[in-house]
Amino acid sequence: MSTQTDSLISLTIAPAQVVRGVGALEQMGETIARLGSRPLLVGGDRTLEVVQSRLNPVLDAQKLTIAQASYGADCSEKALLSLKQAAVDHQADLIIGIGGGKALDAAKLLAFQCKLPIITIPTSGATCAAWTALSNIYSEQGAFLYDVSLSRCPDLLILDYDLIATAPQRTLVAGIGDAIAKWYEASVSSGHSEKTFLIAAVQQARVLRDILFQKSAIALQQPGSEPWREVVDAAILMAGVIGGIGGAQCRTVAAHAVHNGLTHLLKSHGTLHGEKVAFGILVQLRLEEMIQGNQLAATARQQLLKFYREIGLPQTLTDLGLESVTIADLQHAAEIACAETSDIHRLPFKVAPDQLMAAMVSTIAPCVRGEERGVRSEERNVKSEERCEA
Repeated sequence: MSTQTDSLISLTIAPAQVVRGVGALEQMGETIARLGSRPLLVGGDRTLEVVQSRLNPVLDAQKLTIAQASYGADCSEKALLSLKQAAVDHQADLIIGIGGGKALDAAKLLAFQCKLPIITIPTSGATCAAWTALSNIYSEQGAFLYDVSLSRCPDLLILDYDLIATAPQRTLVAGIGDAIAKWYEASVSSGHSEKTFLIAAVQQARVLRDILFQKSAIALQQPGSEPWREVVDAAILMAGVIGGIGGAQCRTVAAHAVHNGLTHLLKSHGTLHGEKVAFGILVQLRLEEMIQGNQLAATARQQLLKFYREIGLPQTLTDLGLESVTIADLQHAAEIACAETSDIHRLPFKVAPDQLMAAMVSTIAPCVRGEERGVRSEERNVKSEERCEA
């Protein structure tokens, strides 16, 4: 008999309830009321104004006492203090997060800190934040600082296709970029695992990638159609499933590390989370080529470049609005992306900031076949490739 005791592992895989459909919001009154009678609605000013004409009558019909609070521009420590005070002032017994990734992250973290139920209502297909037990914290200037693991996923996720359809198409394109990263990150960090749940997460990530390859273009051409709804489901729900089953190492590796580093460059703030993550996938694959000589990664990168051109995802620093970025700025972003606590270290090889810089400026470089291309050569060519890209 073994004397070894397995440690307990708490799994935060999925929301307690997920409701999706056309006009779903109007049908959720009784379900919402079962979770609380004094909800605090958390979102951005513009989003709250747009949604209240549909949501408030639903809550009023249940005789709920409503208050609203804006999270500001970012899910920051300062914003959380303000939201917490709003919850106390309202004597809230329920938090309802409405909006995109940062709004939902703020609402989830607020509910976690206040020990209250949380409902998430995404207003775009830009991220899987409505699903996950995770919140990202940013500075007041919009730079990524750290993430917080939450004790559970939301109590209720309401995915209303009518609401998602009001968002700019660019947000869904960004969501496709964020979701497809699951395969490239999970497969490199966990593809050789023998653990059941990691195997399941990696295989789900592969299926998600294939769905997005097959259906994204037609979905974007036909908003509101069945393929469009399936892509929305993939970006918001299925991507969340993978992170829930596989855990942190299947959620974020180098692609998200690149995103985190780039948020520290003010010029990158005009681009969306998923756009920076999508660029980060190309960078990760370039690192696999440069450092490991991995030709499968080279082929995968060329396949992605074709897909990106088709649906409008960024392929270069220039596409991210960083055509005039300086070497010093790029060095700063690379050092943050390679910090000791960075997810980039889930790669099966070590990455130095200068190697990451070389990869960031050469994402559209042609595949090199039949010869080794030294990393030092890439480093020497950083300046010339940057000029070429600009």
